[in-house]
Amino acid sequence: MAAYDPKNIFAAILKGQLPSHKVYEDELTYAFMDIMPRAEGHVLVIPKAPSRNILDMEPEDLAAVARTIKKVALAARETFKADGITILQANESAGGQVVFHTHFHVLPRWNGVPLRPAAQEVEKPDVLAAQAEQLRKALDG
Repeated sequence: MAAYDPKNIFAAILKGQLPSHKVYEDELTYAFMDIMPRAEGHVLVIPKAPSRNILDMEPEDLAAVARTIKKVALAARETFKADGITILQANESAGGQVVFHTHFHVLPRWNGVPLRPAAQEVEKPDVLAAQAEQLRKALDG
């Protein structure tokens, strides 16, 4: 397995070098809107500690990410009136990983509505900002 690249896009987001639409943050995790969503309300949850993927992630960071995933999933289900939630995570190129910083996709789902293709269309920033705000309100309440 290749080494972690500290210049990956998610590391840049954590360092404040690139913008994101933050949904939730705590000491160990960061959740933000995916700019190329596969569903309305698509959120990415990442550890703040560097790890390439789940295969080299510290167990404590994985536990923290799991807690954040659950919080975000519950908020997304409520906010977007979803029928279900899909959690996706890929490891290494052969497993479908594209960005090599551990990340989990939280995708609200509705019966009969397929996921959009991956990495196809960039969502408008105002749409992502509004969705992030809705999710933050649900998480606060």
